Amino acid sequence: MISNEQPALSIAPNDRLALIESARRAVFHDGAAARSARVEPWIDRSWRRCLAQGFRPQQRLSFDPVSSSAMERVLEANQPLLRAAAPVIRSLARAMADTRYFAILTDAQGVVIDVNGPIDHQNRLAHLIARVGVDLSESAVGTTAIGATLAELQPVWLHRGEHFFEDTSAYSCAGAPLFGPDGQCVGMLDLTGINVPERPALKHLVSQSALSIENALTLAQPHRVLLRLNWPGRSAGEDSDGLVCLDADGHISGANRAAVAMLMLPAGAPWPHCSDVFAVPPGSLFDAARTQRGSSELPLWSGLRLEVRASLNAGRATPEHPRPVGSASAPLKDVETAWIRRAVEEARGNVTEAARALGISRATVYRKLTRKKASD
Repeated sequence: MISNEQPALSIAPNDRLALIESARRAVFHDGAAARSARVEPWIDRSWRRCLAQGFRPQQRLSFDPVSSSAMERVLEANQPLLRAAAPVIRSLARAMADTRYFAILTDAQGVVIDVNGPIDHQNRLAHLIARVGVDLSESAVGTTAIGATLAELQPVWLHRGEHFFEDTSAYSCAGAPLFGPDGQCVGMLDLTGINVPERPALKHLVSQSALSIENALTLAQPHRVLLRLNWPGRSAGEDSDGLVCLDADGHISGANRAAVAMLMLPAGAPWPHCSDVFAVPPGSLFDAARTQRGSSELPLWSGLRLEVRASLNAGRATPEHPRPVGSASAPLKDVETAWIRRAVEEARGNVTEAARALGISRATVYRKLTRKKASD
């Protein structure tokens, strides 16, 4: 992207490509600095990393896959990411239906683990990159949205000649990093088109989709209590909420990116006990989850305050905390139905979220609730 200039959509396509070509000449032939070349700093950094590796823009690329045994290990290690990303990637098809862009999911090293969308495998340019197992890291194929996202750990938009190699200059890509419930980068999501009009808005779409995937990864983390965080005055229930998982002893076992930022959790280090973050007795958080008190404004040891909504992980309910259903000797099926209803209530009627928390399918939720209504 050209920096200190008009937004890409306000520049005529031919002028945009001419500006990119001018930047390439400045950096590759004249050795100009990023500012004089008028390219985004992260593109300049990626180009220069490629030059430092001995790459030249004209050299041909082979788009090699990793070995079959390595691919098996990659897919096995990334099963949680694949499960969390699947519904989000499917939903992208609606947003990109008329654009001819498709989705690529990679691991943290840039190896493709899933592809989805209108991929024409008769088109060589599509087939080269839209294959599970192909290595699309910066060290393999130079500057791309995939390599730049994983190197910079930020969302990017990359158009045509902003790629390093001439072999990749037909692609236009948006990318966003994906962070796991331990705060570490676990991969990235890429939206790519081939010889298509520039669509910078896809950077926003891929960023929002990344948040949804990260939240699904966090919710899938084993936990006893889930804390949903927001700044006072903001509405809860969005992908932008902070999510914190507590184990049965009150230790933070997982958090999404928003919660990491709100609580200033240290990256790459074991996370603290909830009592080291929230200036309240740990038991009050568990009590709030058991009694379904709703949101409460709680102080942090930092001096800030957050709106916190605590809920039990119904899928890991223990016998000492069942929801009352009329008597202590209620039939097991009634207790089961009560837990399902509780999960749906906690999810504010979102059956998909409730099913995920319970570890069952949406169809099972509907079936059991419908069966109970029929017997009433």
